Amino acid sequence: MTRHSSIATRKIPLLAAVALASLALSGCISIGDKTPKQLFRLSSVETEPAGTSTTGTISEAVVVLDPEADRALDVMRVPVSLDASRVAYLKDALWVERPTRQFRSLLAETLRARTGRLVVEGGDFEVTGRTLIGGRLLQMGYDAPSRTVIVRFDAIRTERGGPITQRRFESVVSNIEPKAAFVGPALNQAANDVAKQVADWAKT
Repeated sequence: MTRHSSIATRKIPLLAAVALASLALSGCISIGDKTPKQLFRLSSVETEPAGTSTTGTISEAVVVLDPEADRALDVMRVPVSLDASRVAYLKDALWVERPTRQFRSLLAETLRARTGRLVVEGGDFEVTGRTLIGGRLLQMGYDAPSRTVIVRFDAIRTERGGPITQRRFESVVSNIEPKAAFVGPALNQAANDVAKQVADWAKT
């Protein structure tokens, strides 16, 4: 056997080992994005009927601002609290849009339906609106130890030339399995409940 054929023979087991290792690794990681089985979106239970119109000036409007949120929450994945210090993400599920933006739209639609006032969204109207509704979205996800879906929102209401008021709102949906098919509807239910609480508070 020549020297070259001996080296080639020794390389075959090495190449086979590398190939086997690559196959094993491919079972643990994913190259590229996978389409999730569930896409979550928030939809308002209370909406204005088609054809409803509201007249007013921007100086009389309610302005709904984007809520603030921690980085672990304001992402496209759905957070799962494992304990007080650990967070994972729900398998096979993504938001169709950032949850803070979705909650803003849900809250605005609920305010329109429950208050009858002119409601606009976004910071472009912040300097002209009469009432500003903003705050911080503290939780919108699944709590594994209690098997609950929780939405918690610290709302801040600012009246033009008047006081600033802060209040915490929360909704909990219990006995939810940690699966996308159950968590999604529960999140929508809890978010709608919080939006209704905030809208009723804004009317006072």
